[in-house]
Amino acid sequence: MVLDKFERFRRKIVTADELKEIIGPRPRDKKVIMCHGTFDIVHPGHIRHMVYASEKADILVASLTADKHIKKADVRPYVPEDLRAINLAALEVVDYVLVDPNAKPLENLAKVQPDFFAKGYEYTDGHVDPRTQEEMDVLEGYGGEIIFTPGDVVYSSSYIIENTRPDIGVEKIMSLLSAENMTLADIEKGLDAFKGCRVHVIGDTIVDSLTRTTLIGGGTKTPTLSVRHESREDYVGGAGIVAKHLKAAGADVHFTTVLGQDKMAEFVLDDLKAAGVKCDPLIDRTRPTTNKNTIISGGYRLLKVDTLDNRAISGKVLDAIISEIETIPADLVIFSDFRHGIFNRDTVPALTKAIPDNVVRVADSQVASRWGDITEFQGFDLLTPNEREARFALADQDSIVRPLATELKRRADCRLLILKLGSRGILVHRDLPFEHPRAAVSIESFAENPVDPVGAGDALLAYASLALATTGNDIVSSILGCVAAGLECEYDGNMPITPDAVRARLKRVQQVIDYKPDEATISSGAR
Repeated sequence: MVLDKFERFRRKIVTADELKEIIGPRPRDKKVIMCHGTFDIVHPGHIRHMVYASEKADILVASLTADKHIKKADVRPYVPEDLRAINLAALEVVDYVLVDPNAKPLENLAKVQPDFFAKGYEYTDGHVDPRTQEEMDVLEGYGGEIIFTPGDVVYSSSYIIENTRPDIGVEKIMSLLSAENMTLADIEKGLDAFKGCRVHVIGDTIVDSLTRTTLIGGGTKTPTLSVRHESREDYVGGAGIVAKHLKAAGADVHFTTVLGQDKMAEFVLDDLKAAGVKCDPLIDRTRPTTNKNTIISGGYRLLKVDTLDNRAISGKVLDAIISEIETIPADLVIFSDFRHGIFNRDTVPALTKAIPDNVVRVADSQVASRWGDITEFQGFDLLTPNEREARFALADQDSIVRPLATELKRRADCRLLILKLGSRGILVHRDLPFEHPRAAVSIESFAENPVDPVGAGDALLAYASLALATTGNDIVSSILGCVAAGLECEYDGNMPITPDAVRARLKRVQQVIDYKPDEATISSGAR
């Protein structure tokens, strides 16, 4: 297994207490020098810094900041701390690696007492940074010295990441699985548990339409485009496609939704029946079945025409839904909320209360251009908002993603939070102590050739929910959900994702891990 090839480097990764025992107290026969930084991307500037430092002592210790303390940019660190530590340990010039659990290296400096502490050239620009002064104070307290390394060329990890983001999706997966003592085979086994899982989906049905046209021209007197109709395709979307994803994955699916009394409702029911989804429609003659028609010309989306009524459901309809939640046998209940009438601040508490005990509870609130608050779903096992929905719920447009997810999880009191980040993949916030190195982990997108991102969140919701309900494993849930989302991005229109498609994608990722690019059809980042 490829992960085992890294084991010879792991011996270099030690705690401060272990290092103190290894090098012994001052004065020492062998001099020790320590470097400290984020090392998100190890670049030539870092190498020059460490090579110079190694020439000044016998033992070089590379210390890096733990993930939880990095707040210098959004979705950072880009490389998780376990992988950053391995990157440094793999360097011949580095003797030992520390992952500092503190926000500053002061405590470790005082404990390890290196003879020298190396700082980069950029820290000698005419004044002493207050943080550097704190470090100097600690060094002077026991007789250590600070050394500034040459820096005629300064490279910025942030600049590299923000302008040409490295493709390290597979490496992140490898590091995560190794830390969790898992393999991709364990992830794939999660698919086998899906069959027969009883799932009750409650949510808003949407018919997504793609009307394809050819541009004729524009008006001479008004800015009006003229297009010729070519074709129209209708797809069951919203909570309906979530139900179809679940059924395609092998679950026994019951779907409760509200439809109008119209042709669109007939289309929905026929489509769900063909897919094998059991549907109990509550027909509301006063509202249309929600339809969102996107007008496309030359591959561009010109306009979207929505036919809908977002009024809250009546008390009678609410009572009917509550009755179904209470009586339909289920291992997993999913609230798929698109804010088209079923869910609001008045109905959510009553619907949540109706869920039987010992049933896994999952919610997704896709607010899009409407009002909605994911934190209304309190105490759920899994929530899957995107970044915009998280910021809306917390009224927070400023925080970077990691603390944003931390606060959202706390506010909603959920067991597992999967924050969808679009092309950047997902950030998974687990029910672990804040100081745990994998309390929050990022997983890159698995999309190879994205065509249409619409519907990716529905695929993630379905597969992540099923995996959580059947395996109880956060990592299995998150990776399978992310793979399903990536696959959905490769379709134009909502198409149910099958376990075979997920297995094929996992196999290609494994081929990259095994260094068999000639057999794989994806990039090194498994996009």
